[in-house]
Amino acid sequence: MKTDIHPDYHTIKVVMTDGTEYLTKSTYGKEGDSLQLDIDPNTHPAWTGGSTQLTDRGGRLSRFNKKFANFGISTKN
Repeated sequence: MKTDIHPDYHTIKVVMTDGTEYLTKSTYGKEGDSLQLDIDPNTHPAWTGGSTQLTDRGGRLSRFNKKFANFGISTKN
């Protein structure tokens, strides 16, 4: 195996959007650097499920619901 071709793997501090912190190993920055997150699993809708409702005015969602209405799947409008 070749030497000196791999990135430096060291400990950094990750700061979540709510201020909580944890230490992890990474190739980011230098030893002891801090990574401030703008989006994390506590706040991003992809992980939290989101609180927005889909709005559709006769478009794709309405066509989908009409096409698959007889499959016994209830839809919320």
